Amino acid sequence: MAQTDAPTGVPDSVPALLARNVAQFGSKPAYREKEFGIWQSWTWAEAAEEIEAIALGLLVLGVNRGDHVAIIGRNRPALYWSMVAAQKVGAVPVPLYQDAVAEEMAYVLEHCFARFVICGDQEQVDKVLEVQERVPQIEHIIYQDARGLRKYDHSKLHSLASVQAEGRAAQERLGQELATREAELDFNSTCVMLYTSGTTGKPKGVVLSNRNIIMTAKASSEFDGLRADDEVLAYLPMAWVGDFIFSIGQAYWAGFCVNCPESAETMMTDLREIGPTYFFAPPRVFETLLTQVMIRMEDAGAFKRKMFHHFLEHAKTVGPQLLDGKPVGMADRLKYALGNLLVIGPLKNTLGLTRIRVGYTAGEAIGPEIFDFYRALGINLKQLYGQTEASVFITQQPDHEVRPDTVGVPSPGVELRIAENGEVYYRSPGVFVEYYKNPESTASTKDPDGWVATGDAGFIEEGTGHLRIIDRAKDVGKMADGSLFAPKYVENKLKFFPNILEAVVFGNGRDFCTAFINIDLTAVGNWAERNNIAYGSYQELAGHERVLGMIQGHVEEVNRSLADDAMLSGCQVHRFLVLHKELDADDGELTRTRKVRRRIIEEKFADLIDALYAGKAQQYTETEVTYEDGRKGKISATLELRDAMVVGAGPETRVAAE
Repeated sequence: MAQTDAPTGVPDSVPALLARNVAQFGSKPAYREKEFGIWQSWTWAEAAEEIEAIALGLLVLGVNRGDHVAIIGRNRPALYWSMVAAQKVGAVPVPLYQDAVAEEMAYVLEHCFARFVICGDQEQVDKVLEVQERVPQIEHIIYQDARGLRKYDHSKLHSLASVQAEGRAAQERLGQELATREAELDFNSTCVMLYTSGTTGKPKGVVLSNRNIIMTAKASSEFDGLRADDEVLAYLPMAWVGDFIFSIGQAYWAGFCVNCPESAETMMTDLREIGPTYFFAPPRVFETLLTQVMIRMEDAGAFKRKMFHHFLEHAKTVGPQLLDGKPVGMADRLKYALGNLLVIGPLKNTLGLTRIRVGYTAGEAIGPEIFDFYRALGINLKQLYGQTEASVFITQQPDHEVRPDTVGVPSPGVELRIAENGEVYYRSPGVFVEYYKNPESTASTKDPDGWVATGDAGFIEEGTGHLRIIDRAKDVGKMADGSLFAPKYVENKLKFFPNILEAVVFGNGRDFCTAFINIDLTAVGNWAERNNIAYGSYQELAGHERVLGMIQGHVEEVNRSLADDAMLSGCQVHRFLVLHKELDADDGELTRTRKVRRRIIEEKFADLIDALYAGKAQQYTETEVTYEDGRKGKISATLELRDAMVVGAGPETRVAAE
């Protein structure tokens, strides 16, 4: 049974948290945004005024209780304000992925029956207008950035500034109605609806209540000691549950400042200028940063390069020990301090990570060497495990218990259990209310006692209580000989190499495993330049003989690692190819959160999979692609299919393609 009232001292809605923050932190910065190269700042009191003006403006436009208000755009304070304003009038904010194509947006807008859409700029307005015949219920479109929109039909199109102006003018007339609606909000009122990434089908609308968001934000903030003087950089998609928790849930609970970069292109520069104290990034971001550092060091002089590697090797031992509070000798401390002065400190400053107290990564496994690199720098990088349906947090790594091979212990208030088939289940105050308009999926995911099936297979370590995730439960299978097939585990090992951006492994019910590889164009491109390898395109570089040889070396190194694992040794990759194109969300091969749509890839590239298992050395293929302007086209290539060395009971053998 859901808890009706908030615990004593806990505000029962996000607007109530905002009112509390105005009273406690009114003059402290709540939001910053960089625009035209200049940082602008709003205090909690100023942000509350902006939010109230938007809320009153929404009342003027006719937003009713329970309406869904879609919000599309990059991270900007005004769009975060719009989400809270929607809540204040009793509506439900529904953020959408800004890089979604119009067809994807149409499904969500139609499914949630959004009557109002708030867009960041012309690009988002155009997508909504493109699908308006399919979603005719949209009555008003509000935009923040007016550039390019002057000659549009403004009968249903309004600038956010004008909506706020009308709201301020209606204060006397509608102020009491707004106060009434805000007072009606309670712990069980819907806070937000977020759509899943849809790896196996259409995205589902996850309904999260104030209880879900506030209790999760409270528990996770207290777990890591988040406070009002912390700083966070909001750069991840607003439609992703993590951004909602970090930039609204935890920000409003702890009262810290949310900083919005000027653009995706300036994110790293803005990161350095802000110097956040609390930072989340998916493994790919940390991998990219490390790749850039290593590329720069390759181009540095011999003395700098030698000094960098000398102090980094020492830091890899001492840095984690200092973070974990373990005893470290005086000589080692002094050497680490010198390395910090000469190498580590300047490097952290360059990366914008100098002030980080708490850093998290999640979504995919992170390579141990990447994890150890940041811990060596003295950055308190930890892993968490979460889901949209959990309001993010299922497990977290406590300070002094940080390891790359687990995702931590249950977050405060979370219960875990492992089913007989190895699937992980959890129960917590953050468990979602329902899937919108989908009672069947709700019932199959959440049982009457509140236990939620994660869809992931894993186990809890004896003694430590740490959770280890093996793979997606639906993807775990058996090889033809009955040995375990866990593709995600192998794919993650492959992606630990900076040269490999993405990997997809096949083998369920087969005699052996095969793999598709995507190279990382930045990392491999820099490697090619240093090795005087000329190329004109991704496809040309991906098919280069020396690149294929390098990737083969990575595959065989993973095979040697797998051979040491009795449970997963059968998952060694016998044959592989490097794809002629990057897997792309616009082509339906990845979700908007960059998760592989395995079934779609199996169907789309069936000819390549068949060729790998048929033992072919080459295969011609044609693939449909989507260009940036939405046009469709085809690319063709003749791919080289390679064998990889596998490790068996006897000497290493190469499974020949003859």
